[in-house]
Amino acid sequence: MSDWQAALAEIKRGTDEILPEDALIEKLKSGKPLTIKAGFDPTAPDLHLGHTVLINKLRAFQQLGHNVVFLIGDFTGLIGDPTGKNVTRKPLTKEQVLTNAKTYQEQVFKILDPEKTQIRFNSEWMDQLGAAGMIKLAASQTVARMLERDDFKKRYANEQPIAIHEFLYPLVQGWDSVALQADVELGGTDQRFNLLMGRELQKEQGQSQQVVLMMPLLEGLDGVQKMSKSLNNYIGITDAPNEMFGKIMSISDELMWRYYDLLSFKPLEEIAELKQQMADGANPRDIKITLAKEIIARFHSAEAAEAAHQDFIQRFQKNAIPDDMPEVSIALTDGEVAIGYLLKEAGLVGSTSDAMRMIKQGAVKIDGEKVTDTRLVLTEKGENVYQVGKRKFARITLA
Repeated sequence: MSDWQAALAEIKRGTDEILPEDALIEKLKSGKPLTIKAGFDPTAPDLHLGHTVLINKLRAFQQLGHNVVFLIGDFTGLIGDPTGKNVTRKPLTKEQVLTNAKTYQEQVFKILDPEKTQIRFNSEWMDQLGAAGMIKLAASQTVARMLERDDFKKRYANEQPIAIHEFLYPLVQGWDSVALQADVELGGTDQRFNLLMGRELQKEQGQSQQVVLMMPLLEGLDGVQKMSKSLNNYIGITDAPNEMFGKIMSISDELMWRYYDLLSFKPLEEIAELKQQMADGANPRDIKITLAKEIIARFHSAEAAEAAHQDFIQRFQKNAIPDDMPEVSIALTDGEVAIGYLLKEAGLVGSTSDAMRMIKQGAVKIDGEKVTDTRLVLTEKGENVYQVGKRKFARITLA
């Protein structure tokens, strides 16, 4: 296998789509260091593992000798990315953006090499562009072109408002690629329209067009929705080691392999060997422990990972109940309460439908006894320990 073929195989690991792939091959064959760009709007103070899918791919390019630009969207953060939103996103203040950006800079170097990473802010060129430049940029695209974007199209069809400034977001993201003369831009699959806009604007400016590399969106702990703080299904990279360990151990065996593909730095051969071990009868729990320790060591230390493992053994594998847990009092209505309502009110699930799903998965227990009836109605007053999954406990008093 030639150098460029080996590089392409590593780049394609976990990748959803490369547009156009033949252009990437030509760039790799040239042997020149490429400028690789990925942008992150500092909309929240901390990164989670979903964000690191792109950062891990930046790391792969970095290890192949290319120039990595971690772009902080302090200007686009003031607009608010409309991707996937059915309402206008509330813009952040400049102070919020800068505060969050500072934490991003500190956290990203847990993955990237600080000496080989450029940290850039898109306000550098957007502030210089000015009002006249922004009008000229906006004139390069039509409203009809913007309405080709799926989320804008749906909102327009549903007569939901679209603010004018939201049309500017893909234009600014595309202009970032022009300013950086990017060879490759990384983004999630939900960013397709914005990423391709960069190619269009580069062509208009007479530049070589960037290759677009799209990564899948990492599912959160529920295995359904993409990882998000707003959905409370995330693993933050600043989470305490014990918390991080417990969250990773709570994911399904099927989702575990998705996490291995997108988050682990292990060679593909090693992951294939782990899959074979499981097929041969190995306990998936042990393979999940390996993943948890790798990720915790990355963001904390190997010692912290081992300590979290030992804590997990003590608390969960030996069926230990946490020393402290939320205490909740719930009043019976007409002498009864449904299990789904109780779990939701106690904060153990997000909704009654989540409660039904967790019961069907055998993940709900009362005083260590598994609940199997989704229509269970509780009528006796008293105190019991309720558990959902491997991590969530509450001492609930029915009154």
